[in-house]
Amino acid sequence: MLKAADIGKVTVLEFKSAVNTDAAKKISKLLLLPFIGLTLFIFLWHVASQNIDTSLGQFPGPVQVLEQSSVLVDEHFAEREKAEAFYQRQQERNEARLAQDPTYDAKIRDYTGKSTFLDQIWTSLYTVMVGFLIASLIAVPLGVLCGLSQNAYAAINPLIQLFKPVSPLAWLPLVTMVVSALYVTDDPLFSKSFLTSALTVSLCCLWPTLVNTAVGVSGINQDLVNVSRVLTLNKWTHIIKIVLPSSIPMIFTGLRLSLGIGWMVLIAAEMLAQNPGLGKFVWDEFQNGSSESLARIMVAVLVIGMIGFALDRIMLAIQRHVSWDKSVALR
Repeated sequence: MLKAADIGKVTVLEFKSAVNTDAAKKISKLLLLPFIGLTLFIFLWHVASQNIDTSLGQFPGPVQVLEQSSVLVDEHFAEREKAEAFYQRQQERNEARLAQDPTYDAKIRDYTGKSTFLDQIWTSLYTVMVGFLIASLIAVPLGVLCGLSQNAYAAINPLIQLFKPVSPLAWLPLVTMVVSALYVTDDPLFSKSFLTSALTVSLCCLWPTLVNTAVGVSGINQDLVNVSRVLTLNKWTHIIKIVLPSSIPMIFTGLRLSLGIGWMVLIAAEMLAQNPGLGKFVWDEFQNGSSESLARIMVAVLVIGMIGFALDRIMLAIQRHVSWDKSVALR
């Protein structure tokens, strides 16, 4: 006959076993299944690449892409060494001239070497964030207005439906002409290609945030609206204390969609506007037509995908931080 202490030991062991089983399932879900999926993808990619011949040679497999990614990193550091040597030579030359002539006006010229792959990644990130912020600053207030006022929504909705499906390739020529006409200065703070790309991104990623914000605001729980009326909150307090906190899930859904669309649009915009980012890198490699070009383009494709995934995870983390309901499962 089991004693009470033995029963307690059995219960504890069963509990530990259940905890270990749950932990193993979570580890399997978080690590093992993605690993299996990635391994299967790489295997199928390797097999398919062996059977595809293009005008530039065989389609690159995982090994060739990995080699070119290493080459691109090496090229970046080699270019940095050239830049440091360039500035060092200028420094030495200026010091020698100043020793001979103390009144000499020493100037340092900027290094004009080519942009490396890592530089182009930074340029693309900077461009997409500027375009995304411009779109968000317009879309969120306008979405709140549409959600609070049926008249405003009725007036703006036709414009949303009209411009939402427009391709970035259609916007780009118009934006290019407008920027060229209005942005005329002898000392430009930003290049025209950067402005063209950023504004094209803004025009294309504006609509998901606007629509989702309007839906989120219009769908606020009526009990919260009644509480606001009982407390006689003024318009701005009502928006800050009631509307925005309640609408955060839908607003961030729109922001995540907009950022994903903006990142996708940016690559096409940079190709055509020749903004020195990842889009231009892909276009230049395609035009180059060397035997390594396909592998380098594939490196860019994978980097674009990984950055897009990282941007979405960052937005998700921000949503979890600012959301009032921490128990909601977000994906």
